[in-house]
Amino acid sequence: MAIAPPSLHKYLYAKYPCVSHDFRFRHSLRFSCRPFRFTARASSTVSLETDLSIQKNQTEETDLFSCPVCYEPLIRKGPPGLNLAAIYRSGFKCKQCDKSYSSKDTYLDLTVTAGLRDYTEVKPAGTELFRSPFVSFVYERGWRQNFNRRGFPGPDEEFRMAQEYFKPVEGGILVDVSCGSGLFSRKFVKSGTYSGVIALDFSENMLRQCNDFIEQDASILASNIALVRADVSRLPFSSGSVDAVHAGAALHCWPSPLNAVAEISRILRSGGVFVGSTFLRYTSSTPRIIRPFRERILQNYSYLTEEEIEALCTSCGLTNYTRNIQQSFIMFSAQKP
Repeated sequence: MAIAPPSLHKYLYAKYPCVSHDFRFRHSLRFSCRPFRFTARASSTVSLETDLSIQKNQTEETDLFSCPVCYEPLIRKGPPGLNLAAIYRSGFKCKQCDKSYSSKDTYLDLTVTAGLRDYTEVKPAGTELFRSPFVSFVYERGWRQNFNRRGFPGPDEEFRMAQEYFKPVEGGILVDVSCGSGLFSRKFVKSGTYSGVIALDFSENMLRQCNDFIEQDASILASNIALVRADVSRLPFSSGSVDAVHAGAALHCWPSPLNAVAEISRILRSGGVFVGSTFLRYTSSTPRIIRPFRERILQNYSYLTEEEIEALCTSCGLTNYTRNIQQSFIMFSAQKP
């Protein structure tokens, strides 16, 4: 019986690695990971071409991620899965517009400007603030704790409330948009409730800080979590491909909440749930004489009223709106019909 040279085995293994995984994704995110087999017979030619075809299907597949330019599903080459190691070792390309994407540092950059060196955009002050290395470092080390002065019940209670809203989509893919340092992304992963969690933010430094926290927790490091840099107004996912979207204390930081919620509605599948929390500009109990002063103080942020948030969701096609209000804190939920 003819046997392939050891050097050939090493070459094939190096070029077509197969990384195993123990999780399953629902809907459009499905991967197969069959072991590579090399067969040879003395009475026939080596069936290498067939096995390479199998391996090609295994390492080049349509992915959950989509091109932020044309929204066509990206073709992925590399090990399957949402874990950090698999994403880092994979390359992504859009066959429609021929744009390529890859991991940068510790995150996958899926912004429209990914890879451009001669073009920059000036973002609003609120957006640029959270791209600061200092703010990214102190966010969980004192910054977030001040939210309780405005009625935020604290991360643990906020997480519990969000989990109640997300019960209809347990087991699905969750995207934590504007995740910051990954405070809630890590909680969602550790809960074991979802088949995959994508921590998404526009701030490079927030994502680096998120990765630092993940590396300090062995129970999360090998879990189904991916770090993605993207614009909330240009989400890199196919329409109807995501089960749940979370946006904790984020709505007021978005340059255009309307565009962002429209994008969230687009990527949610039928029955998918959007849960968000933010600061209210004022509530129904705020004296009218004080409201103009609050609007002036908060003019650099997109602080909305309860009525505006509900109108925002319904105008973007979301239904079953419900909310919980405590002082200036609001957590709301809406569903894709």
